[in-house]
This record gives sequence, C-alpha cells and structure tokens, in this order.
Amino acid sequence: MTVKTGLAAIRRHETGKGVARRLRAAGQVPAVLYGKDQESISLTLDAQEALALFHSISVENTIVNVRIDDDKEELETLVREIQMHAYRPDIVHVDFYCIERGVALEVEIPANYNGTPQGVREGGVLEVILHEFRVKCLPSQIPESIEVDISHLDIGDSIHANEVSMDAGVELLTDPGQTACLVSAPRAEEEIEEEVEEGEEGVEGAEDAEDGEGAEGEAPGDGAPETEGDSDG
Repeated sequence: MTVKTGLAAIRRHETGKGVARRLRAAGQVPAVLYGKDQESISLTLDAQEALALFHSISVENTIVNVRIDDDKEELETLVREIQMHAYRPDIVHVDFYCIERGVALEVEIPANYNGTPQGVREGGVLEVILHEFRVKCLPSQIPESIEVDISHLDIGDSIHANEVSMDAGVELLTDPGQTACLVSAPRAEEEIEEEVEEGEEGVEGAEDAEDGEGAEGEAPGDGAPETEGDSDG
C-alpha cells in the first residue's frame, strides 16, 4: 500500500549560496523540485516542519504531496536527496522528484523480517544482509515494506532475493542471487575461550615489552636533560 503525506512549500526566486545561508539562519531550508517533464522549481521549506516529517516517514518510498504557495493542486513527489549539516542535526538542502502517474519508477523498499527462525531457537545466529530491496513499480503500487517470513529457517539455511515474494506489479531489481539473510551455526565455546586466552597473552606480552623498554631507556637523575631545541623561543 502506497504511503502518502503532505508538505507546504514557498516558491523561491532567489538562488545562490548567500541566499541559502540567509534562509537557514531564518529557520528555513532551500529545496528544489524537478522531474522528467517538470521544469525545476526552487522552493523554501520550514526547517522544523521538514525535519519532523522526514523523521516520521520512510523517506525512500513515501510519496510527498508538495503544495506550493496557495496552489490548490499538489505535486506528487519522492524525496531524492536530503543533505544534512556535517555535525548538527540540521537539513541543508532537499531534492524532490516529481513523479508521473502511470509511469513506473525505481525505489528502495525497507525489508521487514518476520518471526524467529527455528535455527535461532536452537542456538544459531540470524545475519541480515539486505535491509532494503530495490524495486520498480507504478507510484500507486509502491509497497510500504517487503515482508519476509524467516520463522522456518534452520541453522545453515538462507533466503535469497529471488525467493522473496513481491506484490503484483512490483518488479525486483535487486540482484536475484543476493543473500537476504541466513542463520549461521553458533561458535563453539572452545573457540571463544581460545580467542580470549590469546588476547590476554597478547596484552601481557605488550605490558612486559613496555616495562623492559622503560627500564632500558631510563637515565640517571631526575629526567632527560633538556636540549636547545626544547626552548619556547
């Protein structure tokens, strides 16, 4: 089932780094909307509203209906890129792609692994390789998630991409032979103990080496004499 949400935007006529900096300082975010037959439109978003929305949805496969200014018609879009600040939780820029009704598009759909594998109940370890699947479908058929039943997996079993069921009208683009998940055998206790012992021996050896170096490098007196190069000048 396709997930949809809405977001208000203001058409922006000024562009450039200086304009973008002023917008962000005022609590706004510069954005652009483009598409195959859609002329690029520079936009301004409310920073807090945009951040709250993107934190509440699966950005990759949620259709965002963008309403520009007071237009009654909303443009159906997918978020193609969100640029974040290097060290602050702030949005720097957003790219929206205007989708065409009736035209298939490629999207990333999150995987949802259901159940507890029988192999895990017997001590095995579940390893998830694919956290999302790339698919192609119409905008109206974008699934919210790809459901994968793993309850039947025994130790040594795996599921490949081509074994995962897709909804009608949804074409899998991920490599069919790619392993989606597997249940591996538990590691023997003897192996774990040996690794721990080896690690402890390595630490003791390093400490002994450091003690030896310190004893050999010690000079009589209170410390190493200063050289001319040590002055603050």
